[in-house]
Amino acid sequence: MKNYFGNERIVDFVSPADGTIQQALLYPSSKKGKRPLLVAFHTWSGDMYQNNKSYRDQAEKYGFHLVYPNFRGPNWRREGCGSDKAVGDIEGIVKYVCAHLDVDETKIYATGGSGGGHFSLLVAARLPKIWAGISSWCPISDVKKWHKQCFTHPTRCGYSRHIEQAVGGDPNKDPLLGEEAMKRSPVRYLAAAKHIPIDINTGIHDGHAGSVPVSQALEAFNLLADKKDRVSEKDIQYMVEKEAIPAHLKKEKEDDPSYGKLKVLFRRVSGNARITIFEGAHDMTVAAAVGFLANQKKGEKPDWSLVKVTPSAADAVFR
Repeated sequence: MKNYFGNERIVDFVSPADGTIQQALLYPSSKKGKRPLLVAFHTWSGDMYQNNKSYRDQAEKYGFHLVYPNFRGPNWRREGCGSDKAVGDIEGIVKYVCAHLDVDETKIYATGGSGGGHFSLLVAARLPKIWAGISSWCPISDVKKWHKQCFTHPTRCGYSRHIEQAVGGDPNKDPLLGEEAMKRSPVRYLAAAKHIPIDINTGIHDGHAGSVPVSQALEAFNLLADKKDRVSEKDIQYMVEKEAIPAHLKKEKEDDPSYGKLKVLFRRVSGNARITIFEGAHDMTVAAAVGFLANQKKGEKPDWSLVKVTPSAADAVFR
């Protein structure tokens, strides 16, 4: 480990995906004894040097070790964007941290927003034996579909070009490239994560004021939910188009102070999965995410208790 500043360390580890040396930022807890581990992911266009203060603040509050991996950098890179190599990096860094710090392996968690929301769902499904809980915010769950949703949009078209750079071209024109995009999509694998407590969140205005339509989060929830609890295609389309909750679903909500100004408009639980649609756009409150995760333990049923925190204005991070 190399000291950087304070308790931040740059660590080199071997990725089992290709045997290369990869890097992450590691923040060991100052508390003694076995501590939970929080793996937090940067956003779509970020890397491990993206501002992670909200994650550090929450990790310190709960006494977690925190690791902020690079996972091959921004998602326009061929080796990024949910590639096998990026997924392998997470297996490698978790193994590294567990070997070098005192980690409670029944309490290893992952979270992130936007591209980090995409990746948190992806590693939940592809590395399901690791996690005690996942909190995903404004996620991209279907990369191929998101490419199409962004392609002709005046403010989102840049993301379609990122996807083309990552997979080698237009995934909606070439079947082989379409398959490559689906290999990088959580929807391909999510059924394998049904035993993990998974908390999915998005703002009702995302896709309008933000970059990812709310359908991406709702469709991910549907893959984890019991058939009877799935949100209908008609209701999903209504939310996407109207930026509102259908009248017959408005009673399914909960006052949750941990979301602060991101007022909960719709919430549904099915099995080990929860979907929350809040008043906001492409936003995340790390206090709510980490507070939820702190209640989870591997092998136990999800604890959906309300988190007794009130996020600061700085904690509601626009993604």
